[in-house]
Amino acid sequence: TDMTNKEEAEIQVSELDLLSSMFPYEEEFIVTDQLAVAELKHYVENESAEMPSSKVQFILNVKPEVSNASMVEFSMACALPFKYPTVLPEITVRSSLLSRSQQIHLNSDLKTYLMQNCSGEPCMLSAREWVKEHAAAYIDKELSSSSVTTSNALRSEDITFTRLWIYSHHIYNKQKRKNIIEWAKELSLSGFCMPGKPGVVCVEGLQSSCEEFWSRVRRLTWKRILIRHREDVSLEGGGDAEIQKQRKFSTLEEKCFDAHGARGNHMDLGQLYHFLEEKGCADIFQMYFGVEG
Repeated sequence: TDMTNKEEAEIQVSELDLLSSMFPYEEEFIVTDQLAVAELKHYVENESAEMPSSKVQFILNVKPEVSNASMVEFSMACALPFKYPTVLPEITVRSSLLSRSQQIHLNSDLKTYLMQNCSGEPCMLSAREWVKEHAAAYIDKELSSSSVTTSNALRSEDITFTRLWIYSHHIYNKQKRKNIIEWAKELSLSGFCMPGKPGVVCVEGLQSSCEEFWSRVRRLTWKRILIRHREDVSLEGGGDAEIQKQRKFSTLEEKCFDAHGARGNHMDLGQLYHFLEEKGCADIFQMYFGVEG
């Protein structure tokens, strides 16, 4: 039997309540449009209320169950159409470690799974479980084929210049700091490392070198580390001069901005902002800290 709009809305409300009780922390479950939820509840509770005007939208963050992927986080941006659960939810899974094609592949497989298993039933939890179990596999899915393309790509004219902006909960450890600088040198990467809390690392250079650097760094033990932002520029011809032209930093150096705090470890973010501004990267500050400088 067809569900009425009211019944669909009631199911949505109870599923949202369930999610917020299961995932009480903001970093796991965030409702991005509180107004839509309020409208939905109003509609459920009142006989005469209008149909809600906008869909409920929220984000579920998932850490997959893979031993070496403790750093990886997948975010599921979800929207519930008015007719959900009669129709499927709209879900887009993203992660900084997925290439564009891996992301498309993952999302289309998730959709297939939902179409086969979830029509007419609330399915956010099963979608989240699916992502938790399967998503990490997509990161490596194309590595085997991409090693072939890398050697071809180097023969062809296009070379990609990459800049990674890495964020860590903190960087104090002297050995890690030494690794970061030595590996960057070995891989001909420039950029900077700001130790302390939070820790910020920027590396730029050939895409393959940046990826090698990231795979080494993330294998070290971290409380939390992730790529906040990534820039890729395709260089035609890709000679050394082209690469030098793209660089915003000359070498990789450690930058300490007038540390303060009990352990001398909290950096002056105002100084970091001005440093980034000088390098023409001020917009990055907002990606890291969510505020204008």
